[in-house]
Amino acid sequence: MAKCQICNKKPLFGNNVSFSQRHTRRQWKPNIQKATVYINGQKRKMKVCAKCLKTLAKS
Repeated sequence: MAKCQICNKKPLFGNNVSFSQRHTRRQWKPNIQKATVYINGQKRKMKVCAKCLKTLAKS
């Protein structure tokens, strides 16, 4: 299961609903990227979501 190592964002589950109102299960996966991140001056390889990666780039 894909999971962000910073914010713990993971897949959400729900239903596809067709025009005829049939419900089938589906999931929304977070946009997980492998990235090298500096935390407390140390370089670490992590799996982070795109939103966390964007936030880290700002600081």
